[in-house]
Amino acid sequence: MAMFDTKLVVEPIPNAMDRFRVYVPALSRFALGLLFVFIGYSKLDSNPRGEWVRIFEQIGLGQWFRYLTGALQLLGGILVVFPQTLTAGAAMLACTMLGATFIDAFVLQMPFFFIPFFLFVAIAMTWIASK
Repeated sequence: MAMFDTKLVVEPIPNAMDRFRVYVPALSRFALGLLFVFIGYSKLDSNPRGEWVRIFEQIGLGQWFRYLTGALQLLGGILVVFPQTLTAGAAMLACTMLGATFIDAFVLQMPFFFIPFFLFVAIAMTWIASK
């Protein structure tokens, strides 16, 4: 009996496409999460001269809605980073972005209502790419 096993185990070297499939969804989840943590955190600032305070005043639902939206985006941004909680985080963020698209287009009549819709599409694409 030989003391050493002479079999050589060779593992395949991952090609560029394999690395792409692994790293791009992870990087997009991280970037999306970081963006929404920043956006959500900025909505929690209570500066009466702040842009978010003014925007949510125009919406007319009160500042509690700004806090709720900021908290949902902050939590969704954190959840989207981890593969286990990606779906819950993406659902939270998608709902806030669809709501923002509707409010920007029909309530505030802002010309740049397509920005939250673009973010909605980015959330959906990140979710699909990570599944």
